[in-house]
Amino acid sequence: MVKAQTIPEGLQLEIRNDTLFVTCNADELPRHVIVQAQDRANIYKRILNDLTDDLMEDHPADDIYNSIWTSEKVNPYQLPVDSIQDSIFIDCSGFVMPAKGYITSKFGPRKYRYHYGTDIKVQVGDTVCASWDGQVRIVRYDERGYGNFVVIRHPNGLETVYAHLSRVLVDENEHIKAGEVIGLGGNTGRSTGPHLHYEIRYLGNAINSELLVDYQNFCMKDTVYTITKRSTFYHQQQIKEMQQAKYITVKAGDNLSVLARRYGTTVSALCRLNGIKETSILQIGQRLRVR
Repeated sequence: MVKAQTIPEGLQLEIRNDTLFVTCNADELPRHVIVQAQDRANIYKRILNDLTDDLMEDHPADDIYNSIWTSEKVNPYQLPVDSIQDSIFIDCSGFVMPAKGYITSKFGPRKYRYHYGTDIKVQVGDTVCASWDGQVRIVRYDERGYGNFVVIRHPNGLETVYAHLSRVLVDENEHIKAGEVIGLGGNTGRSTGPHLHYEIRYLGNAINSELLVDYQNFCMKDTVYTITKRSTFYHQQQIKEMQQAKYITVKAGDNLSVLARRYGTTVSALCRLNGIKETSILQIGQRLRVR
């Protein structure tokens, strides 16, 4: 049985010019709003962000994505970087910062895995906005990763990911505008504190958002960004090295010299890989990268 919702206490409605303003606690607002108006003998019903016609239309950048539109995976395209055309011009105009916080974790390697996004500081309940006009491709909950997250496809060919949300305020296939609130900041999924995990992708391949976004001034660095294999996807070599990396667990009798000889490397190389000094004393059970 569906539990009926009551009208939020203190709800205030006001029409100014051609805009209806609703004042109440944001957590008490439903996800859908139906506006009913009566004009003489006719009754009009309009669902805001009506999805009925959206499914009949082409999706943003359909030609670039070969008409692939699915909510199953963040990257359903599986298109290697090497097969992407070089020097692709991306129109970055109309950009809106998803959240105006400082960076808490950058794009790049994290010990045993790669971090494909930029973490932006937010508090639980802070509004998170769409970066450009677009259409929502995915709304889902990922317990061991993104938590509550949204993926949006944009007409300029990019896709953006917004993760760890406490609440999602859009639906799959919904058309949205740049700056429209799509969710609230949170700490869901694999997260150590409230923040927005933000990704920019092209044909499924992640791009370091700091190449495009000026996080100090909350704007794009330029109105056009050129995707090139060498500069945009420089991190592919880092990922390859991480995939080839080998880790061992330190046992009794192990020291840097012993491990260097055993694995055909040098003490200085081991120190560089693990961020330690040549004078460091290894602990039994310590995890160490040897290549």
